[in-house]
Amino acid sequence: MKQLGALVRLARPRQWLKNGFVFVGLFFAHAWGDHALVLDVVALFAGFCLVSSAVYVFNDVMDRDADRAHPGKRSRPVAAGSIGTTAALAYCAVLAAAGLTLAAFVSVAALGTAGGYILVNLSYSLGLKHVAVLDVFLIAAGFMLRLLAGTLGVGIAPSRWLLLCGVMVTLFLGFAKRRAELASLKENDIRLESDQDGTGSLVAEVSQRRALSAYSLELLDGMIAVTAAGTVIGYAFYTIDQRTIALHATDDLVYTVPLVMYGIARYLWMLYRRGGGADPSAELMRDPHLVVALFGWLGLTWWLIA
Repeated sequence: MKQLGALVRLARPRQWLKNGFVFVGLFFAHAWGDHALVLDVVALFAGFCLVSSAVYVFNDVMDRDADRAHPGKRSRPVAAGSIGTTAALAYCAVLAAAGLTLAAFVSVAALGTAGGYILVNLSYSLGLKHVAVLDVFLIAAGFMLRLLAGTLGVGIAPSRWLLLCGVMVTLFLGFAKRRAELASLKENDIRLESDQDGTGSLVAEVSQRRALSAYSLELLDGMIAVTAAGTVIGYAFYTIDQRTIALHATDDLVYTVPLVMYGIARYLWMLYRRGGGADPSAELMRDPHLVVALFGWLGLTWWLIA
């Protein structure tokens, strides 16, 4: 039973919330009455839960030495020795194979997006996570592949404005996460210095992300401002786009923009005033303002387009 609990923790089911991106296309395409399509999207959600868990397991294997030196990560199953490296890699392979199989049952395009998600994350884990800015774009790419799986993967044509909004919000969350991590290091007086090759490294075993030393709070603040504005503007343009109005037979979606703005503003408040932002999934689940903004937006949007 203890081993089973370790396997569950290793899969990080709390992070499965991120796979909700696969439902975006179904929600906005008026396709929830198509039961076969709904089943395909649910299967894709399950598939991405499995492949994303496989990625987390692989990351934990790759980072096990650094995690042992990290006060917040040393209890992870691989770092703590609860699960051996060989067993973890076998578990990773089983999760990935099961997830890809589910995606293959949906469509070739769905399989391609799930496979692309694994490749993007492997490249991230094997070194690109240490390249500043590119690391955040790779994280955003993972979210966009989820969105594409739930649209192109099931035969739904995605809106270009919605894709732009998706890119911006995932970049916003990624840069906010990096700022929270960097601010935490600075608050604890952990010294950063750059290598001679300019890639940067942390002079502490508390973090394995060398890319952090190539960032500055000022740079991240600028990127956060750009992507926060881009998220709101992209979504606002989506709501007033003529194709959106024709699809939903209403021009009232624009009234949902304030809820999106409030959600972004609340997240910024948590980032700058409460020291949050390091774990977007946790922030969303534990902050009542974000929960109300999310479900208020979902409810109002559903009422307007149903």
